Amino acid sequence: GAHEFGSFIYVWTGVLMIGALSDRGLSSAARRFIPEYAAKQAFDNLRGFLIGSCWLAFALATLIGAAGALIVLGLRPWLNDYTVVPLFLACATIPIYGLVQVQAGIAQSYDWQNLALMPFYIWRQLAITAAVGAAWLGGYPTDAVSTMIIAVVATWVVTLGQSVVLYRRLRAKVPPGPRRYEPKLWVATSLPIFMVEAFYLLLTYVDILALEHFRNPDEVAAYYAAARILAIVAFVYFAIAGATTHKFTEYHVAGDREKLAAFFASTVRWTFWPSLAACAGILAFGWPLLALFGDKFTAAYPVMFILAVGMLARAAIGPAERLLNMLGQQNICAAIYAGAFAVNLAGCLLLIPRFGIEGAAASLSVALVAESVL
Repeated sequence: GAHEFGSFIYVWTGVLMIGALSDRGLSSAARRFIPEYAAKQAFDNLRGFLIGSCWLAFALATLIGAAGALIVLGLRPWLNDYTVVPLFLACATIPIYGLVQVQAGIAQSYDWQNLALMPFYIWRQLAITAAVGAAWLGGYPTDAVSTMIIAVVATWVVTLGQSVVLYRRLRAKVPPGPRRYEPKLWVATSLPIFMVEAFYLLLTYVDILALEHFRNPDEVAAYYAAARILAIVAFVYFAIAGATTHKFTEYHVAGDREKLAAFFASTVRWTFWPSLAACAGILAFGWPLLALFGDKFTAAYPVMFILAVGMLARAAIGPAERLLNMLGQQNICAAIYAGAFAVNLAGCLLLIPRFGIEGAAASLSVALVAESVL
């Protein structure tokens, strides 16, 4: 039902936002350090990073998950009863989330796109869908708590399976030998990248969190369904960025500015035109897709058109922030995202109380256009 789905979405949004930050930027740093170490044949450093970054990310994420559980425990008297158990379960997901982020960054640095993306974004989703479907067909509860339990188990199992395959491939790719660990350098380099990612995630999810504060779970559910159906358009950007980011570092380290510029121009074309086509197709079938969730969800159909403006604005500049990060311009990128987040937050506070889900969509789109222009 819409209420349970809205409750789940509120908690799962927290997992997505905090989990994506739990590696503290080390996943993006992998796309910078691995090509650099490989180009310089610094294999001691490379071997150290491949092992050390994963353990460091897991340790940091575990601390974040434990801190989150303590915060939930302390705030329990002021939380809605139906969110307490799902929030505790969310904290149990965070440690493995940090690990999967770094493993994806490592795999993408070696052009193993299937290994980087399929486990977390395909197999995990299919496992959750199949398990919830089986529970529903078997007459078991399919509320927020049971779905969170399924999500936690699926996330851990799939990520550990990815670990086995990744390190089997790395043993064949990287020659054995001593390891040199440089955690201070890794953390110092990843900190500005972490700030960029933090502001990006705040920009992306503040509308959901604001809606939860101002509106009921039914409206949150309808908005989330519309936004996530349209988010299929962002898969184009995500795929292009994931496949090309480490190439920016390679061309930059090699000093080939002309090739770097031409390659980036190509990524813009690869991102925008498929995104435009995907957006048109999804908007054409948006109403029946929303109807699959239930009659209440079709009220969010106009939201999809509003959000499409912002998504196409971002697609028009390609993976520009990835380029900035790989060229050492993380501070500029972080400032841009901070400004866009401020625009989105102010818009949510002003527009959601008056216009509801349409106000949230307008706020996010304006912020995305501002971010893209900057």
